[in-house]
Amino acid sequence: MCATRLADPNDKETIMSEKKELNVAVIGYGLMGRIHTSGYKRANDFFDLKNRPVLKVICGRNEENARAFAENWGFESVETDWRKVIEREDVDAIDICTPNNSHAEIAIAAAKAGKMVLCEKPLSLNVAEGEQMVQAIEEAGVANTVWYNYRRIPAVTMAKQLIDEGRLGKIFHYRANFLQDWTISADLPQGGAGLWRLDAKEAGSGVTGDLLAHCIDTAIWLNGGIADVSAMTKTFITERTHTGSGNQEPVKIDDACSFMCHFENGSLGLFEATRYARGHKALYTFEINGERASIKWNLHDLNRLEYFDHRDDALVRGWHDIHVTESEMPYMDKWWIPGCGIGYEHSFLHQVADFLKSLEDGSPCRPTFRDALETQRVVEAVLKSAAERRWESV
Repeated sequence: MCATRLADPNDKETIMSEKKELNVAVIGYGLMGRIHTSGYKRANDFFDLKNRPVLKVICGRNEENARAFAENWGFESVETDWRKVIEREDVDAIDICTPNNSHAEIAIAAAKAGKMVLCEKPLSLNVAEGEQMVQAIEEAGVANTVWYNYRRIPAVTMAKQLIDEGRLGKIFHYRANFLQDWTISADLPQGGAGLWRLDAKEAGSGVTGDLLAHCIDTAIWLNGGIADVSAMTKTFITERTHTGSGNQEPVKIDDACSFMCHFENGSLGLFEATRYARGHKALYTFEINGERASIKWNLHDLNRLEYFDHRDDALVRGWHDIHVTESEMPYMDKWWIPGCGIGYEHSFLHQVADFLKSLEDGSPCRPTFRDALETQRVVEAVLKSAAERRWESV
């Protein structure tokens, strides 16, 4: 336990406030390692929490890079072997920020060692691995979550609130897309630290498991389970130089994917993701149409939620542009004055805060591993549907 001295507003006495330290080890120092670490560092600055993350260990294969990361971000120690991290008695939680093909091995070992586990999305390479991970986590009874961060952007969380309140009525349509353009060049290699997402051995799939997994997770959270899918995928550049071998090798990930689906509530879904949409760096949007109202959201303008309610008076009926910055709106009471927005990185900070809060009251921090396995089942059904050119049940 650590004690922090706080002065009261009138500076008349000193109050002792105790917070329980949670020793965190982050495995991987790439983009997700950086942004998860940012969340750990700032969550207690903005949220009233009984637990305080301590940056105990950063682990990466390159010791020099790991030491530079530790110095920059304030980690207490460095390891190059994740197995040694899991063996350490001074580590409470393992945060997995590695390529997808290592998620299962690390998570299962961590759970068996009694560590809390936070895993970057997607959960696993495939459903079979995901099932093993869920079994290990639930048998160990350890706290767990998967970093589907878009749930925790306030405008998206507010969309969930409006749906749950019944404002949209019966849902008819859900459509989403996630568009990028960074792999169009045929000269781009595959594999290695920066481009493992183009190597099926490390990534499992392409845009389906990377981009569409986000869309699927959000959709299931907002609109319920997906019953079946009909999909198509495309690999536009079929051979690329592999950074490991230096040879031209087949590209086995999907560059683009589109699928239709039936939701279990009877609504229809339409999803698209591609890395070949020139002009789009990270355009993630969704729109939901109900019998009474519709909502839509765009990551490029993430603090806004558009809302249309047919019950409005005809003179003023139309799309309302809601700026999600009021203190009554999800998470925003912890931030700035109304009108001042927050950013992408705050969604990860919110997940850290929610995870720490879940440790206080014993509630699950969703999405749990079991929740994320449902997304993995949809991903696998989409890929199978595209390969066999038929409808596939989830």
